[in-house]
Amino acid sequence: ICALSAFSVSGAAVCSSMEHNLTICPTVLYQLQQEAPRPKRITCSQEMESRPKYYGREFHGMISRERADELLEGAEGAYLIRESQRQPGTHTLALRFGNQTLNYRLFYDGKHFVGEKRFESIHDLVTDALITLYIETKAAEYIAKMTTNPIYEHVGYTSQRRNRVTRQLCRGPPQSRKVTFQQDNKIPSPSSLGLRPTARDQEKHCSYEKAHNFKTHTFRGPHWCEYCANFMWGLIAQGLRCTDCGLNVHKQCSKLVPYDCQPDLRRIKKVFSCDLTTLVKAHNTQRPMVVDMCIREIERRGLQSEGLYRVSGFTEHIEDVKLAFDRDGDKADISEDVYPDINIIAGALKLYLRDLPIPVITYDLYSKFIQGAKISNPDARLEAIHDGLLMLPPAHYETLRYLITHLKRVTMYEKENLMNAENLGIVFGPTLMQPPDQNTLATLNDMRYQKLIVQILIENEDILF
Repeated sequence: ICALSAFSVSGAAVCSSMEHNLTICPTVLYQLQQEAPRPKRITCSQEMESRPKYYGREFHGMISRERADELLEGAEGAYLIRESQRQPGTHTLALRFGNQTLNYRLFYDGKHFVGEKRFESIHDLVTDALITLYIETKAAEYIAKMTTNPIYEHVGYTSQRRNRVTRQLCRGPPQSRKVTFQQDNKIPSPSSLGLRPTARDQEKHCSYEKAHNFKTHTFRGPHWCEYCANFMWGLIAQGLRCTDCGLNVHKQCSKLVPYDCQPDLRRIKKVFSCDLTTLVKAHNTQRPMVVDMCIREIERRGLQSEGLYRVSGFTEHIEDVKLAFDRDGDKADISEDVYPDINIIAGALKLYLRDLPIPVITYDLYSKFIQGAKISNPDARLEAIHDGLLMLPPAHYETLRYLITHLKRVTMYEKENLMNAENLGIVFGPTLMQPPDQNTLATLNDMRYQKLIVQILIENEDILF
């Protein structure tokens, strides 16, 4: 679970000698940790010249397994370090547990480790090892069953997370508009293209799921899993914590937690370079505030600006806008009084989209969109791109829909701003989608298809969205 997989006891003798019936109780693992054997360092009476500087008197030099077993015999929790006879220069931790000596290859890279966990001292490593071995030996059956009746399902996530109030993000599905797509004098209806009904779009808008962003965490003091309510044992790295919402769980339990992360604003340190879904969940919005606010400002005073989105604003001023959003969130002032050049606002929007850790058109759907764009038949190509849109995560879909609707309005002022769908495709293609492997050659080869995809989205916005 959250224990070192490296520490295991071979043979059934230890298990059979220590196994007993355990009552299902959230504190039973805590009680077992308190009962675990304590480390007993077996020191070497001689001064070892070959002793590495990061080991103490527990280092006994190059001795055999049999000699280590003699030194440790009869002292549960006793340990020493020896140099391997088979592989000189490598070191072994010999640990007494369950009436037998267990041997583990020992490593040091600034910290001591035998598995995933890294420790400041050998004493801490052995303490954690004895806790792990004792609990997983005494309570193996209990551990296997502790996720079968989780409190998470009965208490509910929002109640469990301090009754945090969340509201449904769905504002209702966008109303279907009777606008047709004209291509080569053909005017097919959406149904003739095989596009899905708006009911499916409604489902997309109402399911803002987000997976938890779990990272290994060391808890100070006793902590209990918020999924199964059982104690998280060990000295360090006892479990996982979601960096976005703070949910604490066992590693095993993390695989069972639903995709219901509700990010805590106090944990979101910035707006730019923040995962798109994380940001909208944290702020309870349909789209990132940067997208809404920048587009609102551009449509208020910039739609007729020549070269909109093509002409660059001053980099320093764009960075100022970025810092304002990171610092002030939706209170950031991007008005004309502060930034009279609309290209600065347009540049900030492009920078936000370009800096997303996962692009608006996600890495896992990149190939699907590129392959769709390569289809020569216009109707089949449109259908393929529509299929890709329906597979986008809901927050990404809604952000793309809102942006493309805006870009469609930009093209309505083409005579003034000189920006048609093709020009906007050149600008936004590499911004909205990037190859997952970041291969430069692949990016260059795909640029015309990236441009074409955005161009198709703009020209057929009324059908595709």
